[in-house]
Amino acid sequence: MGILDGKVAIVLGASAPGGSGAAIARRYAEEGARLLVGARSEGPLQDLARETGGIAMRCDVAKEEDVAAFVAKAVESYGRLDVAVNAAGLPMGGTISKAPIDDARAAMEVNYFGCLHFIRHSARAMKEGGSIILFSSMSAAQPMEFVYSYGCAKAATDCLVRYAAIEYGRKGIKVNSILPGPIRSDMASGLWEVEGMEAVYTREIPLRRIGETADYADAALWLAGPSFVSGLNLPVSGGNHLTRMPYLNERPDMTGPDNTNGS
Repeated sequence: MGILDGKVAIVLGASAPGGSGAAIARRYAEEGARLLVGARSEGPLQDLARETGGIAMRCDVAKEEDVAAFVAKAVESYGRLDVAVNAAGLPMGGTISKAPIDDARAAMEVNYFGCLHFIRHSARAMKEGGSIILFSSMSAAQPMEFVYSYGCAKAATDCLVRYAAIEYGRKGIKVNSILPGPIRSDMASGLWEVEGMEAVYTREIPLRRIGETADYADAALWLAGPSFVSGLNLPVSGGNHLTRMPYLNERPDMTGPDNTNGS
């Protein structure tokens, strides 16, 4: 028997075939979960749904009506909701002094308010307890050059996790977030193609390797299962949370700390 046999799970941010959301959906399916997968781009979702025996639905996490409809679809299709994962995110670069203020608003809409919508509607649908898992970022805990709006939005989400864990704990609902470190995924593929880049990052990771999407699927499965854990902002970073991210002037694609071509 799988850990999630008889459970219904929704996974948002699952459209990238080599992304963490898709990896989590596959792992959940292997462990017996019935799935609804979603993202803003619906095309690749259909392939994932066929692969996992689930259902695909377009959902923009920044739009509350989309999130409400997405959760309702899971309950309508399967009769319940047990596990809800929001791996959707909007990476934003820029510095406080130079980035347009609208970038900060956009980062908050997806990376914070999207999580707020997701928690509220998922928790309402969970009648027999459950687990809500959000994806945060190491930049929420470790300031990184040129991602201030993204990092601040994710830090707000980590605070939201603690409040939600207290509020929904009486319903038997766990609420946690995962803080990925440097990861080998579709979104970051261009970064690791730069010669010498991986070495710069891995020297700051005690386990001396970049994270794989399977590492985050493992963490999401543990949080979805019978773990006695709630209100946790969990670094899944190989120990990178104990050190730091490389400075821009240490990266081989940068010429100095004022170069704004990377984040």
